[in-house]
Amino acid sequence: MDFLIPNQLNYPILSVLIFAPLAGAIVLFMIRNETVARIWTLLVSLAVFVLSLPLYFNFDPSTTKYQFGEHTAWIPAFNINYTLGIDGISLLLVLLSTFLIPICVLASWKYIDKRVKEFHFCLLLMGSACVGIFSSLDFVLFYIFWEAMLIPMYLLIAVWGGPEKVYASIKFFIYTMVGSVFLLVAMIALYLKVGTFCIPELMTQTHLFSFNFQFWVFLAFGIAFAIKVPMAPFHTWLPAAHVQAPTAGSVLLASVLLKMGTYGFLRFCLPITPNASMYFAPYILIISICSIVYGGYVALGQSDMKKLIAYSSVAHMGFVTLGIFLFNKYGLEGAILQMINHGITTGALFLCVGIIYERSHSRLIADNSGIAKIMPIYIGFFGFFCLSSMAFPGTNSFVGELLVLLGVFTDHKLIGALSIPGVVLAAAYMLHLLQRIAWGKKGKINFPDMNIREVIYLTPLVIFVLWIGFAPGPFLDVMHASVGHLMDQLQTAGAVALVK
Repeated sequence: MDFLIPNQLNYPILSVLIFAPLAGAIVLFMIRNETVARIWTLLVSLAVFVLSLPLYFNFDPSTTKYQFGEHTAWIPAFNINYTLGIDGISLLLVLLSTFLIPICVLASWKYIDKRVKEFHFCLLLMGSACVGIFSSLDFVLFYIFWEAMLIPMYLLIAVWGGPEKVYASIKFFIYTMVGSVFLLVAMIALYLKVGTFCIPELMTQTHLFSFNFQFWVFLAFGIAFAIKVPMAPFHTWLPAAHVQAPTAGSVLLASVLLKMGTYGFLRFCLPITPNASMYFAPYILIISICSIVYGGYVALGQSDMKKLIAYSSVAHMGFVTLGIFLFNKYGLEGAILQMINHGITTGALFLCVGIIYERSHSRLIADNSGIAKIMPIYIGFFGFFCLSSMAFPGTNSFVGELLVLLGVFTDHKLIGALSIPGVVLAAAYMLHLLQRIAWGKKGKINFPDMNIREVIYLTPLVIFVLWIGFAPGPFLDVMHASVGHLMDQLQTAGAVALVK
């Protein structure tokens, strides 16, 4: 296990972060009072977030090895192991997952009034699955968490969703299951070729993979991850799922689940099928540009706030895949940072939509326009996150998009030029939304402004928007070594391919 650094702490922190929410979820079924169930879930999720902080403070940014390692033989007959570890690519994603669960609990405090225990059970189960996905170093273990995520998200949409929740949940389920089949096929193909499910070991065996083998494995990976991102034309499940999901479901869907696709590209496609990644890179760059422009153009014409933000996610995630397949430092680091930025900003926008929906019971822009005078605190938060979404200087998204654009103009000036309309469209649809919500024609509405609970769960997101916007160093420093190692793997594979 040369790739794994033994756990720096005196307890198995990653296993605790995975199984503590699950244990808390089981205890929920012993609680009868709904208020107590809410309080218990909030306490468990806050405790898990606090327990995840030592990952950052004890992380060694100078090494390329996986840290906080745990390894136990699980099914020796098939060389399947319980192996956990994180590096600079997965660290921030684990922290983002633990950070958002308590926010989702607070956001649902009044909104969810039926099957309360079951709802919070799904939230905690989602927390376990997300941490497991980003920390698994065994392919079977990764796949189990990948599939486990599907069940609570399906239930969040199908049980607590909007009027068309059945259609949206089934569409989400079918798309995800199709992607899972392709992922499973790729996983089995790699095992039959090398005889191991260990992800870091697979990365060191690329010399055994012919280009033809890499081609088909990448294609299977690519379809699975493109659906999850989602990239056009695999994006059609996303607007339906976002619109029908409850606020917490939309937040987790946008902030964490979409990152599973881009994380898959970084963790599997680039290091395990490097030659195929280079071959497909021009096509992925073109699809990314299409996603950026198409997502922005369609968002501009939406009358439903949630649907507008959903299509904006297609555009923003297009910038992430664009940065990944540039294969340079600026692009890769910008893509990873933009994954975190999108999780913070878009999650906050869905929370803002949830706040106004609780008052008006409508997501339509026309039904919620002209509220600047009666809800000044709300408009302050909403306007701030709109500026972040359009990558206004001083916000987190500006740093991420700037790095991606630096990367694209370094090596692909034409692709960079084609991405500029996406930046302009982002400003257009977000300013249009803000203008109508704040100063549009005012109807007969008299909503109360944000309460203390709502201010409390939005304030940490404001802090991170400004922190990353003005001082991104602490977030970029942890990924330097891992990104450099990934680039070395790609360059080595390219050199071997040239020799062959």
